[in-house]
Amino acid sequence: MRKPYPCGGLGRRQFLASAAALPTLIGLNVSAAEPEAVKDPDVVLGKLGLPGPYPGRVIEARNPAMIKEGVKNRDAIKATLARGMKELTGADDDVEAWRSFFEPGDVVGIKMNPVGNPLANTSSELMLEVIEGLKAAGVKTRDMFVFERYKQEFMAAGMHKDVPDGVRWGGLTPEDDPSQLQLSWPGDDPIAGYDPDEYMTMQLVHRGSDPKDDRTLRSHLGLLVTKRVNKLVLLPVLKDHGSAGVTGALKNMSHGLVNNVARSHSTPDTNACNQFIPQVVSHPILRKKCVLQILDGIKGVFQKGPFGRDAQFVWEYNALLLATDPVALDHVEWRIIDARRKEEKLPPVAGTGKAALDPLGTEGFDIRQPQHIALAGNLGLGRFDFNSPQGRRRSIDHRIIDVS
Repeated sequence: MRKPYPCGGLGRRQFLASAAALPTLIGLNVSAAEPEAVKDPDVVLGKLGLPGPYPGRVIEARNPAMIKEGVKNRDAIKATLARGMKELTGADDDVEAWRSFFEPGDVVGIKMNPVGNPLANTSSELMLEVIEGLKAAGVKTRDMFVFERYKQEFMAAGMHKDVPDGVRWGGLTPEDDPSQLQLSWPGDDPIAGYDPDEYMTMQLVHRGSDPKDDRTLRSHLGLLVTKRVNKLVLLPVLKDHGSAGVTGALKNMSHGLVNNVARSHSTPDTNACNQFIPQVVSHPILRKKCVLQILDGIKGVFQKGPFGRDAQFVWEYNALLLATDPVALDHVEWRIIDARRKEEKLPPVAGTGKAALDPLGTEGFDIRQPQHIALAGNLGLGRFDFNSPQGRRRSIDHRIIDVS
């Protein structure tokens, strides 16, 4: 009997077996020495990917000049990013820092986040400075792709207008797809489409979907990710999230690099982000290729995220957070958002929801689930603890740098 949706490559058993072999899969050679970092026993030289060469390390570079009264200053963003890259890597200058991740011949995807449009999406100024950093490392503009999962959201935020000539841009899903199951579209768009052979299987379906259709159990990786780039730099945004609690590096990967994501929170009472996010990010290809996270905290959202439509819930935080470890980065972000919520007399994200604390009457899910960050840590995707029972070498190292 023919399968309703034939699909080669990794089946569930093969995927689990490959996940068990992750230590041999996640390594990429670092292209430059890191003189200061070599002295640090926490550094894992030669291991790009997740959690990368700097497990637990989160650099929070603050600069009040990056945005003032809604106006962003690209020079200040440039200086802040350069300082953050040096602090993350221990390099003598920012060019050397970029070269520790990227080298000539690399093909690099730059993952944007437009969902907070119009008030809090990935800054175009940051994207442009990332492109300059890649160029300094020897990456050709023709080998760069600026993208988001949904092309329509990317364009609605006006991001395409700021992409430099020679850099390709677009979305993994180029047209509206309510089913979230479509893998390909007509044409030869180098960014669009999903890989039929690379996916995460989970016994979770969108309410109303047919669980007998095996497509509903799979989330396929974008072809751009699997076939066209060898490295990714990801630019999430400082935001809370109605189902996941917060949305940072982990959710930017889990919901931005695969299809069939709505099943993770299809209704208020079927929220499963806690499990879905770590399972997607555990895929060997994502663990190998997601080499650098730069969280845009120039503006943040502390309530009603991931959207940035209500000015009363958006604030100018004026920071960039850099890491190779998405778990540590997201736990730092969680603390930042909860601190702001406390100032605004709102409950912490982990205690917020329709069935929990909902002082504004605006919650859409029974309970938020920021615990996906801890569960990702349990899977070895990064470090979760600020004070690990195993001591400093297993704890988050959050360094705040003043660039003003």
